[in-house]
Amino acid sequence: MFFLKKRVYLQKYFFNICIMADENTGIPSGSQGDGAQNPPTPPRPKTSNEEIFQKFLVHPITQFDERVFMDLLEHSLSLSTFEKKRVVDSIPTLSQLQIDELTKVFEDERVEFRKLMDSEGEIIKGLVVKAQNEWEQLKDIYKEEEKAKAQSQKDTQQADEIKKNLGL
Repeated sequence: MFFLKKRVYLQKYFFNICIMADENTGIPSGSQGDGAQNPPTPPRPKTSNEEIFQKFLVHPITQFDERVFMDLLEHSLSLSTFEKKRVVDSIPTLSQLQIDELTKVFEDERVEFRKLMDSEGEIIKGLVVKAQNEWEQLKDIYKEEEKAKAQSQKDTQQADEIKKNLGL
C-alpha cells in the first residue's frame, strides 16, 4: 500500500516538472500513463543503452552525471514508458533544481522499495520486470522515431529531386 502512495507522489511531482518544462517548450502536456495492471511478462533481453544515452547528453543549462540519472530513470518502478520518455525528451529544458529534485525522488523511490522487499517482494519483482520491459519498449519507440525521421528526410530529398528534374 505504501508503494502506491509513493507512486502517486512521484507521478504528481513528475507531472508538475513536465508542466514547467512544457511551458518553456510549447509541448502539450497530458498524462499518458497506463492505468491498467497487466500480469507480469517475462523480461525482454537487455540491449545497449547507448542510443538513448545520447539523448541525455544535451542539457546546456544543467550539470549532472548522465549515467547515474539514466540508471535511476531506467529502474524507476513508478513511471510508465511514456512518462519516462517525457523525462528524456525534456532533459534539455529542465533546470538544475528540477534535475536535482528528480534525482532525489528517484533515489528515495529506490530506498522505499528496498524497504518493502520483505513484505511486498513478489509485487516488487513483478514491477522490476515490467520496468525492464518498458525501458526496452522506450528504446524501440526512439528507434521507430529515428526511422520515421530518416524516411521523411528521404522523401523530402526525392521530392526535391523530382521538382529539380521538372524545372520547378
